[in-house]
Amino acid sequence: MVLSLTNIPVERIEKAIYLVRDEKVMLDRDLAVLYGVTTKAFNQAVKRHKDRFPSDFMFQLTVEEAQALRSRSQSVTLKRGQNIKYRPYAFTEHGILMLSSVLSSERAVQVNIEIMRTFLRLRLLLASNAEFAKKLEELELKYDHQFKVVFDAIRQLMVPSEPERKQIGFTKAKQK
Repeated sequence: MVLSLTNIPVERIEKAIYLVRDEKVMLDRDLAVLYGVTTKAFNQAVKRHKDRFPSDFMFQLTVEEAQALRSRSQSVTLKRGQNIKYRPYAFTEHGILMLSSVLSSERAVQVNIEIMRTFLRLRLLLASNAEFAKKLEELELKYDHQFKVVFDAIRQLMVPSEPERKQIGFTKAKQK
């Protein structure tokens, strides 16, 4: 995927943010794509400045975490019996900010700006959702039990759902 400096897709950034160890992170491979470099070149640049990335800025995923993310993303599937050759690095929001001092191209600056805007939007969205939940709870306490069904329905709407994925491949024909 080729990205121009002026047209960085926000959806691509949002889909690349994962929750690992209770932290919102982006993986090295996704960041490399956004910055327009190979993952190997990206990681080499980071390793040259390892002192700028303490464990709360960047950490390497365990094999289990990497497999869980790989199966969730479906971007690359391993054949049976294959292992993950390189465990990805995960960058927290602070680690991504630090990347701007390591990667100094014009593209890196623009990508970092868009990533920071995306993290900010997510933070505001979560805060407004929490505020809404609190107001809903206050209303529920105020009104009697006949509105319980309405409040339960609203709570179900607030829970983020996993996007439905179309089944790939052949399906068995139904016999009549």
